[in-house]
Amino acid sequence: MFRVIGLEENSLPSVARFGEPGHRRKIGYTYSVTTARPQTWTTRDLLAWMSKAFESANLDSPRRMSEMLLAHVLGYDRLRLYMEIDRPASPLERDTLRDLVRRALANEPIQYLVGEEVFFTMHFKVDPRVLIPRPSTLTIVEKVLQHAHNNPADYALRESDAGTGIMIADICTGSGCIAAALAKNLPGARVIATDISEGALEIAKINICAHKLEDRVELIAGNLLDPINNHPIAGNNASLNYLCSNPPYIPDHEWDAIEPNVKDHEPILALRAKDEGMEFVAPLIADGPRLLVQGGMLLIEIASCTAEQCLELAKAHELLECPRIAKDSDGLDRVLIAYRK
Repeated sequence: MFRVIGLEENSLPSVARFGEPGHRRKIGYTYSVTTARPQTWTTRDLLAWMSKAFESANLDSPRRMSEMLLAHVLGYDRLRLYMEIDRPASPLERDTLRDLVRRALANEPIQYLVGEEVFFTMHFKVDPRVLIPRPSTLTIVEKVLQHAHNNPADYALRESDAGTGIMIADICTGSGCIAAALAKNLPGARVIATDISEGALEIAKINICAHKLEDRVELIAGNLLDPINNHPIAGNNASLNYLCSNPPYIPDHEWDAIEPNVKDHEPILALRAKDEGMEFVAPLIADGPRLLVQGGMLLIEIASCTAEQCLELAKAHELLECPRIAKDSDGLDRVLIAYRK
């Protein structure tokens, strides 16, 4: 039976228990009984204890994960935790937190436990139907925004004009994090986001609406480029300024090494790919370029082990030029970038 040290009934951190029995103390020739006061667990105590427990379990970002769980239980944002760092937790809050920590230490992703993740400073609803947005995917958003702001339309005179006339496709959108982040930061752009999973599109719709982007982000079901090819506008040759994708790309030979909190809980459909991780990446490289305008960008998140293969495919494509591999926040080869000739 799975047991978490420090999460026994009526307890939290193992260094103490709530309301331990008292002890006998001799005073002169008589004895009296003193009863220990129930231990008070403050925000400071709970964050320290959870951080230590998560670090011992080798969970990523233990302090941040601790803050997310406690903020969720208290109904706070993470900043408020530190504004009320010595606030005592109630018995109900301790019980709720105890259960969530137990599940987290059993490898259930904390983002699913709290129902959200932050990506590009924006909050996104997540559940097991979609991948949890990751820092590595920020590279796609950053590269698109950098290029768009450095190459504005001739009539884009104000910040609010950013992205005017731009059309973007986000293939395998999942939670919609790439599509939403780009639309939010390019208020003149239109984004078409696709996914083969109806469940993923349900979550993406919630996120797009939550950020009030439904008038500029169109969600379509379908496999890879099929929805784009069938679109009355985006399906035409040279219609897109940016074609982005974070497709499934984990090859079979790397699957066993994937962390349990990922492979046992996140959707395999969005993670694993045949053909040594190229099952979906290769068709995007082959068929995506015709949809781009001249100078338009192709950006695909890839497995670092396939970087050279992806680069060679892009170099061999008659419609692409200047292919390169961008690194992610961990310094790994992560995003194929190329331009339409």
